[in-house]
Amino acid sequence: MDINQVLDSLKIFAQGSVSQVIIWWQSFIVWLAHQFAAFATLLEAWGVPASRSLASAYLIAYVVLGLLFLICVWRLVAIRRKTQRDSLSRLHKQTESTRIKNTASAPKVEGAAQVQDEAESVIGEMGEESAPEIGEGQSLSVYERMRNGLAKTHRSLFGKLDVILGAGTKVDADTIEGIEEVLVSADFGVKTTQKLVTALQERLTRGEMQQPEQVRESLREEILSILAHQDDPQDINAHQPHVMMVVGVNGVGKTTTIGKLAHQYKQQGKRVLLGAGDTFRAAAADQLVAWGERADVTVVRHAEGADPAAVAFDAARAAVAREAEVLIIDTAGRLHTKVNLMEEMKKIRRVLEREIAAAPHETLLVLDATTGQNALEQARLFQEAVAIDGIILTKLDGTARGGMAVAIAAELQVPVRYIGVGEGVDDLRPFDPEMFVDALFENR
Repeated sequence: MDINQVLDSLKIFAQGSVSQVIIWWQSFIVWLAHQFAAFATLLEAWGVPASRSLASAYLIAYVVLGLLFLICVWRLVAIRRKTQRDSLSRLHKQTESTRIKNTASAPKVEGAAQVQDEAESVIGEMGEESAPEIGEGQSLSVYERMRNGLAKTHRSLFGKLDVILGAGTKVDADTIEGIEEVLVSADFGVKTTQKLVTALQERLTRGEMQQPEQVRESLREEILSILAHQDDPQDINAHQPHVMMVVGVNGVGKTTTIGKLAHQYKQQGKRVLLGAGDTFRAAAADQLVAWGERADVTVVRHAEGADPAAVAFDAARAAVAREAEVLIIDTAGRLHTKVNLMEEMKKIRRVLEREIAAAPHETLLVLDATTGQNALEQARLFQEAVAIDGIILTKLDGTARGGMAVAIAAELQVPVRYIGVGEGVDDLRPFDPEMFVDALFENR
């Protein structure tokens, strides 16, 4: 059989198949028309005018099909949300299992010599690059956590400063200009950078900076003077419960930050209650509940899509009834350009104030340090919309833009309350200006 015969056979087969499909389709149309006609006759028997019976039949069919479609969509969405909750639950269990393994005591061995031999053997197998710098069982001090978290900022900022202020460098106007470029690159912001550069130029004019080391010390003192003007943190014992409302856009680590705060207050012996006010983001309440279980604190939540103000109301009532000492309210990831969402936040504040005197006692804005100047703009807009009492700056360990903490303090006059310098529960640290500057300027 040649190729022409094959093609002819395929052509005949295709024509026959198309014809059969057309016949089936025509039969289906005829059957469907009979069904609609029968349904229209039934509607006439029920009192529908004959002139409208067929149109009524079509309309009812469309409504039924539309309802079936909506039910299918609702079911698919419900399955997707359940999958997200299951994934979050598995992630929480894996994290908890890893934490338990890491904190478990090492097995007993015979003598220190055997421990050293086993350690050297393991490190040898891992290779020099993959060997951990710090043992899992070795705890870090607060300063060491700060120092490690600011390592990228230190390398970016002072690696460049070391080039500008090398041995034998003559300190002059060109030196100050080079420092200005370095500060801008570290996201100190134009306004803050100009303030620091002006102060250095004045010191240079007065003859206070003759040597490179004097320039470093002068810059350190000027940065510390900006940060040292922050207000003292509020006394959480002044009110019971002390109500904190945490705000911020999606993706900045807001819910995780709340979980870490709850853990720290719980470790201090405080009675803590959380309010899952982010009812808009899928699985947000589940994520907060997982943190609540980890910190052993109660979480007040409603169904997804519920009124956030209603969650705040129930959380406030529960905090008073249970004599909680700290109440932390989560909020939806507000897009600061959306007026209606900001109005919703104001509504939450009114509800809290009505239930608990002067609440919320603190409104903390969470910002992602890796976003640079965008974080500063977010802070400006939030400050205009609601009264911000403090900033929580997260993800400082993942960026070389640690100058954001200085820029916020200088330009907005809003104190930085906490900084995140790692993923661990204890890596959310109260902001200590002097410790922050020491960690930045330390020789490594």
